[in-house]
Amino acid sequence: MSPIGSVNPLAASALTRIDAPLPKPALTPTGPLTAAPADGFGNMLEGLVSTTLDKMEASKVATQKVLLGESENLHGAMIAMQESSIAFGLMVEVRNKLVESYQELMRMQV
Repeated sequence: MSPIGSVNPLAASALTRIDAPLPKPALTPTGPLTAAPADGFGNMLEGLVSTTLDKMEASKVATQKVLLGESENLHGAMIAMQESSIAFGLMVEVRNKLVESYQELMRMQV
């Protein structure tokens, strides 16, 4: 017997071969990909802007509380500031991509 151990022939036959084809999942027309979108593109952009504004307001309030001595949660204020900065940067990048896409569509010849 080897130091690793012996392989039981019955257990080895129960193992699936590595190169055996995998069963294909059933493709059904259910789920979120086939559902009608509940919100439009404009609502998504409005949500992005409102979320960014909420984060900026929370950052402003947290910073004011720390500066006025009402709170000692400096870490929370810094995290809120970074979250609002990242959200604003994302919103600007989305706007830039939208403008770039619009300009590309306008350059297309019909």
